[in-house]
Amino acid sequence: MGSDTIKVGVVGVGYLGKIHAEKYARMPEAELVAVVDIDKGRCQEVAVHTGCRPLYSHRDLLGQVDAVSIAVPTCSHYQIAKDFFLGGIDVLLEKPITSTVQEAQELNVLAKEKGLIFQIGHLERFNGALASMNGVLKAPLLIESYRLSPFSGRGTDVDVILDLMIHDIDIILNILGPEIEGVEAVGTPFCSPQIDVAHARVLFKGGCVAYISASRIAPERVRKMVILQKDSYLSVDYIKQSLIITRRGEGGKDGVQTDEIVHERDSLEVQLTAFLQSVRERTPPVVTGEDGQRALEVALQIAAVIDNALKDRS
Repeated sequence: MGSDTIKVGVVGVGYLGKIHAEKYARMPEAELVAVVDIDKGRCQEVAVHTGCRPLYSHRDLLGQVDAVSIAVPTCSHYQIAKDFFLGGIDVLLEKPITSTVQEAQELNVLAKEKGLIFQIGHLERFNGALASMNGVLKAPLLIESYRLSPFSGRGTDVDVILDLMIHDIDIILNILGPEIEGVEAVGTPFCSPQIDVAHARVLFKGGCVAYISASRIAPERVRKMVILQKDSYLSVDYIKQSLIITRRGEGGKDGVQTDEIVHERDSLEVQLTAFLQSVRERTPPVVTGEDGQRALEVALQIAAVIDNALKDRS
């Protein structure tokens, strides 16, 4: 490994963390030093597969790496990220940032005090379809998003808002800004003790309305967003990484003109590459800790509206 190689570790090698480790192991700019998991058998398996050391406590990574990906259950995000910040290590933390806004605030303050990179794993920000909107996205009047999945049993340590909807909350906040004037929402538990289906209507300052739907009991997987603008209608398919742009016919003619842009890329690899670039160049990450905190604040606001409605009906 060259002297400019960034030493990295991955904490939590479940479904997503294992993929982080596999990507890092193949990246020439990274040296995967170790993977960490409390499941020793799984940890050893992933370590052998990726050619690194297995460790069973995240604290054993301190002093061994420059940067770390954390992909553990949300309830552990705060303490583990805090330990790495105190150890002077840059952090890519999977979404949602933390369980509470106070925890998120504390991590953001600590990262800033220490001058450390703090990136949140809102993966869809790196989707090729969103990259295709550069120059086309102007002044949205209406946004609708749909993030639906069949029930898998995975991710049920949090509700569907923090599990799925938060991706779209983050994207919409990035498009429209953080100023919200009102939230309406409905939802219910279905296959777990948590809310499994949620629909929200969010009114933004400036008049744009966002309708956000998330479900983990749907018959099929859907990842779509549509944006209505004065002069165009944008249709995003995150799975196909496609953007369809519909405009009025040219020259005042009746009808519409449609263009499709497909920009397929490995979103996770792009995300990890961007993280390592921030680590190397000491530049702000694409998705900051503040972004993660704002998305969490809105997600918890939506969840509170639903919880209050459910209590009123019981």
